[in-house]
Amino acid sequence: MAKNEARLNRINEELRKELSGILAFELKNPNVTGMVSVTKVKITPDFKYAKVYVSILNSKNVDKTMEGLKESSGFIRSKIAKDINLRITPELAFELDDSLEYGARIDNILKDLKKGE
Repeated sequence: MAKNEARLNRINEELRKELSGILAFELKNPNVTGMVSVTKVKITPDFKYAKVYVSILNSKNVDKTMEGLKESSGFIRSKIAKDINLRITPELAFELDDSLEYGARIDNILKDLKKGE
């Protein structure tokens, strides 16, 4: 693993932790409902953009929640700028990560198969 790649991974993890805290405790957007978890962050090598993968559980409306996250990205970015010392604070792009949902669906299918035995 290259030195730069290790640094990117460290920053991705730091951003993931920071974003998780902001979304859990500081974001007050009424459109963001349910439990929003940051599953992964991928920052570009030039640090200008970061793709933020989120999973959303128990939301009233997943599309509205995603919209709320996009609307709040300026606020979230300013919080990150204060808390993490990066020369450039990346622009955030939120993506829905449905891998947890997918995993839960697979679990349910397996349980159903077991019941049928």
